Amino acid sequence: MRTITRFLFPLLFGLIATVAFNLSAQSVDTGRFLSLTPSGGLPVIPVLEGWIANPDGTTSYSFGVINRNEEAVEIPLGESNRIEPAYYDGIQPTHFPPGRSTGAFLVTVPAAEQDNDVWWYLKTGESEELKVPGRHGVSAYELDFILPRPQGALQPLVGIGEDGEQAAGLYARIGDFPDGEVAVGEMVEITVNATDPAVRDTEDPRFGEPLPMGVEFIKYQGPGMVDFTRHESTPEPSNPYDETDRRFNFWQEPGPNEVEIDGPSGIARVVASFSEPGEYIIWIKVDVHDAPDSSDPDQCCWTNVYQRITVR
Repeated sequence: MRTITRFLFPLLFGLIATVAFNLSAQSVDTGRFLSLTPSGGLPVIPVLEGWIANPDGTTSYSFGVINRNEEAVEIPLGESNRIEPAYYDGIQPTHFPPGRSTGAFLVTVPAAEQDNDVWWYLKTGESEELKVPGRHGVSAYELDFILPRPQGALQPLVGIGEDGEQAAGLYARIGDFPDGEVAVGEMVEITVNATDPAVRDTEDPRFGEPLPMGVEFIKYQGPGMVDFTRHESTPEPSNPYDETDRRFNFWQEPGPNEVEIDGPSGIARVVASFSEPGEYIIWIKVDVHDAPDSSDPDQCCWTNVYQRITVR
């Protein structure tokens, strides 16, 4: 038995060394052997968040995105980024930030079409085409955030500009930039006004003061880069926790495109510049996620508005 062991050990060691050498050589040759990320990056994944039975009899489908890459991905409208039936095409984003974008846009269909699927197709580079249907009727996917949450949270009311008419919803409003066309490289102020309509129990110590609203400005469509910087009215963020507080090390500084409105109403501003001429859409997402009954995973409570900006 010992003789066999003495024979097998060098043999196995030699085989392992040979395999390791071969893998190493292949890794050098391909540059990405054994890597979990393909050379063209990971595909952007379209997501159906759910469907909404609207009071007027129409049905809306909420779509989101998962981008597992560390960088944003651009997929222009066309064969690689389309919606079918084609008359709904063009409403979807072309810019996909890293991470999970929940409830990015909405497609609303009339009652006569609620039994027909609405498909969103995405193809990232050379990856396989992915698709997801907007589909009515499965109760597990029904979204009911039109109703107040258990502690009273509702979707914020949001308007374009300082005094634009407010509305709530996942596609509350799309409108033109109030100041008209802008130039490449010009520093442009983008503004929304918002109100939190929630009625909360003021005897609950969590609601003694109005809750703030979070506002995020995101490129949605457009041919070039959009660079966001903080408006002069936005205070420089600082860690609100003491160094002895365990939350101190988990605090993340908000990006320059993220603003907070002290509730229950106010105005959010950001400064943006555009690298190339063309037609852009900026997505503004306003949430009340400081409320205990509001978060992206709970599919509540935020409002989306969109501003079209022409850059010359």
